[in-house]
Amino acid sequence: MAYRKKIAESKLGSAEQEAKRILDLAKIESENLKKEEIIKAKEEIMASRKELDQEIKERRGEVQKQEARIIQKEESLDRRSENFEKKERELDKKWQEVEEQENKIGELYEKEVEKLQQIANLTKEEAKEKLLKEIEKELVTEKAVKIREANQKAKEEATKNAKELLTYAVQKCAADHSQETTVSIVALPSDDMKGRIIGREGRNIKALETLTGVDLIIDDTPEAVVLSGFDPLRREVAKIALEKLIEDGRIHPAKIEEMVEKAKQEVEETIKSEGERAVLESGVIGLHPDLVKLIGKLKYRTSYGQNVLNHSIEVSNLARIMADEIGLDPKLARRAGLLHDIGKALDHDMEGTHVEIGVEILKKYKENPLVINAVEAHHGDVEPMSLEAVLVQAADAISASRPGARRETLEAYIKRLQNLEEIADSFEGVEKSFAIQAGREVRIIVEPEKISDDKMTVLAHEIAKRVESEMDYPGQIKVNVIRETRVVDYAK
Repeated sequence: MAYRKKIAESKLGSAEQEAKRILDLAKIESENLKKEEIIKAKEEIMASRKELDQEIKERRGEVQKQEARIIQKEESLDRRSENFEKKERELDKKWQEVEEQENKIGELYEKEVEKLQQIANLTKEEAKEKLLKEIEKELVTEKAVKIREANQKAKEEATKNAKELLTYAVQKCAADHSQETTVSIVALPSDDMKGRIIGREGRNIKALETLTGVDLIIDDTPEAVVLSGFDPLRREVAKIALEKLIEDGRIHPAKIEEMVEKAKQEVEETIKSEGERAVLESGVIGLHPDLVKLIGKLKYRTSYGQNVLNHSIEVSNLARIMADEIGLDPKLARRAGLLHDIGKALDHDMEGTHVEIGVEILKKYKENPLVINAVEAHHGDVEPMSLEAVLVQAADAISASRPGARRETLEAYIKRLQNLEEIADSFEGVEKSFAIQAGREVRIIVEPEKISDDKMTVLAHEIAKRVESEMDYPGQIKVNVIRETRVVDYAK
């Protein structure tokens, strides 16, 4: 036991010595680490101090430069101030000299006036009045010449600018035109289908005509049926219904009624989508859904063969382009242009002109008063309240008068030419008149004994005013008055 105890004590002593040695080593290492960290910290402090010293030097250099600039500016300002003071003294001196000269001139003027009064036997006021009257006469003549020149120049400039603006707008908004007709053609798979469309004792064709309000023309035309009607909406319903019946193959009155209802629903969807397309193309936002639907309905409305929906989109774009060019409100112009013919969507269902109906509709949906005025004024029924309304008038005329945009019946065309010639012939002194250029110009031959050169201008103006008030026409009509005097003699 004593031996084991001795061994244990020996091991314990060696362990304590080992532990002490480890602790000493740890202390030494910690001291070394501490010294290293202190050295590192000192190095970082020294580096930071160097950077700070460098930054301070740089800032001092900048401050010194700024101080030098300020000193330089102050010296420059001082020099300027001295120059200004010097110039001011010189000006004061010159002003005194000028005042002395004015006083001398005034004295001389008074003496000269006294001498002139003695010579002319006129007082100063009388001479002044006489001089002013003479000058006024000269000024009146010069003023009249200047006014005529200014008016002529202004007219030429305005005409040139207007032509450039309209040409740019028309060029930028080029559109294809295809005239609408009053018939639609439905292709048939074979001529045998004609008998099935007619039905026993014509009951099928009668049912189709009654439900759609369109006439079906079944003649010798191979594999085709013609739908005739002045209402494009009804014609479209009839065409879709007939195509569906031909595709289905079962044609009888009950089926016809079902297909007509389906066709009407399909046309309603088309109207909605066309309205949305028109709004998107023209860039008009915030329209009431009912107005969008009415705009879409214009797809099935024509005016002299021109599709009213395409016409409305074109007028909207033209008005917007012109408004942009001359600095007006393009949003107002495009909105009024799109809505200007909206009354035509309901003019078959309501009494009144399309302008009156359109104004009533827009008031119902609380449209902008300027838009309503533009719609009301686009045919000159009321005075335009804004320049945008005038642009809508111009855009409407441009779109309607494009070559190929509209057509007239032969009778209406001939009647318009006759009316134009009759109006010209009704004036005293007119020998003969000729409507030419498809009614866009009238040439008037006058009797030289009755109509002088001065009266020609008045006559042309009066005829133009009469044509404006009594006739309806697209675009404008040129009134060309011709006066010729011939003197014949013979040498014998």
